[in-house]
Amino acid sequence: MNKLLIFTLAFGVFTQASAQKFMTKTGQVSFFSDAALEDISAVNKQALAAVDLAKAEVAFVVQIRGFEFEKALMQEHFNENYMHSDKFPSSKFNGTFQKATAITWPGTHEVELVGKLTIHGVTKEVRVPATLAVKGEEALLNTKFKVKLSDYGIKNDKANSISEIIEITVKTPMKKS
Repeated sequence: MNKLLIFTLAFGVFTQASAQKFMTKTGQVSFFSDAALEDISAVNKQALAAVDLAKAEVAFVVQIRGFEFEKALMQEHFNENYMHSDKFPSSKFNGTFQKATAITWPGTHEVELVGKLTIHGVTKEVRVPATLAVKGEEALLNTKFKVKLSDYGIKNDKANSISEIIEITVKTPMKKS
C-alpha cells in the first residue's frame, strides 16, 4: 500500500484537498549526537508530512530504516541495537501549531508545535518551536529540538558511544494538496 495513503489513514486528517492543506513525502528529518568517541549523524529524506492551515493541524511520519549514515556499521547499530526498527518501524508526530498572534497567509510565522511524539514505541507530549512559511502553492515547516533517549526507552548501553541528548532537525517543503 502506498506510504502516503497509509499516512493519511493513520491520522484521519487531510483526506480532502483544499487550498489550506499542504503535504510532502520527501521531508527531511536528521539527527545529531555529539559523543566523546565520534559524532553521529543521519538523515532521512522520505518523511511524510502534512499541514492543515485552517485547522492548525500538523502530522509527520518517518520510517526508521530510511535514515542514512556515513558509515554502514553505524546504520546497522542504529537499527538493531538502539531503535529496534523491526519492532518499531516508524516514528510520528501528530498535533497542532499554536500561535502567539493572529496568523495571516501567506507569510512566515514563528509557531509552537504541540502534540504527541512517538519514538521507539513510546509517546510523549511535546512542545517545540517551529517556523511555518506559506507562499503560493508551497509551505515550509522547519523545527529543531532535542530529545532525551531514556525518555523514549532507548538504552545507551555503551558508555560515550552516543549522547543521551539527540538534536533532531526537521525540514519539510510541502505543496498544496
